[in-house]
Amino acid sequence: MKQYPSIPGVEDAPDRLFDRGHLWLQELIDGAHLRFRLRESGEIAFGGRDRTYDSDAIPLAVRHAVRHVRERLDRESLRGALESAGDAVFFGVATTYRAVAYDWERTPPFLGVDVWSAADDRFLPPDAVERIYDRLGLAAVNAFEKELRAADFDPSTYEIPDSDWYDGPAAGVVVRNKTGDRAALVDPDVRELTEPTPVEAPVAELARRHATDARFERLARELADRGIAITFDAMYERTIETIARETRLFDGDAGVDPSAFRSETAPLLKRFLSER
Repeated sequence: MKQYPSIPGVEDAPDRLFDRGHLWLQELIDGAHLRFRLRESGEIAFGGRDRTYDSDAIPLAVRHAVRHVRERLDRESLRGALESAGDAVFFGVATTYRAVAYDWERTPPFLGVDVWSAADDRFLPPDAVERIYDRLGLAAVNAFEKELRAADFDPSTYEIPDSDWYDGPAAGVVVRNKTGDRAALVDPDVRELTEPTPVEAPVAELARRHATDARFERLARELADRGIAITFDAMYERTIETIARETRLFDGDAGVDPSAFRSETAPLLKRFLSER
C-alpha cells in the first residue's frame, strides 16, 4: 500500500510552492495517520504511516476511525468515483487524542487528507479529493482558504486560525497546491506530544471515571440516530474505542491493561442498559 510522504516545514518547502499558482490552506490535524484501500474482495485494508494492519490487529487508538470508515464508506460510489478504485490509496487522520483535545462529539473520527491514484501515478488535487470523500460518505479535512494566489501568501506573517474542531488554535496549517507540493506551518503554541502520564489509579476507579452514563447516553443516541439497536454488543466495543480515542489511557507500558479495563466496564454498561 502506498505510503504517505513526510510533509516538510515551510522553511524547507520547494520554492515553486510559493512562487506561482494557487494554494489551499488546510487545517493540520493532530491525530494518528491512517490509510486504507479497497481490495478486490470488497474488504478494506488499513495501515498506519509505516505498516499495514492485519484485520484482527488494528491498534486500539484508531479502531474508532476504522469502524467509522467500514460503516460509512460507500463502496459502489468508490468504484464509480475512480477508474481503478482498487489501486487508489486514501490517506487521512484518525482523530485521536495526542496533544490537542478536540470536541470529540463534533469531530469526525476520520478526516480524509489525500488520495493517491496509481492509475495516474500521482496524488489527486485537493478539490478532487474533497469531492471524492464527499461522494464516499466520509469527511475531508477542512480548508481555511481555497485557491489563494501563491503571490498573496507569506508564511512568515500568516496567523494560524482557530481550529474548526475545538475552541482553540489549530495545530497548524498544511499549505498545498494542485501539483502535489505541500508544506506544514505548525503553531508553536500548541504543545508537542509528550509521553503519557503513568496511570496510578485502580482500574475499577478509572472505569467509573471514563465509562460514565453520559458516555453511554451519547453512544446510545448515535446508535439510535443510525437505526442501530441499543444493545450491550452494539455499545461495548464502541465504549472502549471512544475512551481510547479521547484519552491516552492505554498508551505504552504505563497505560492500563485493556482486558482489565474491559472487565470493569462491562458491569457498568449492563447496569446502564438495565435502567434505561
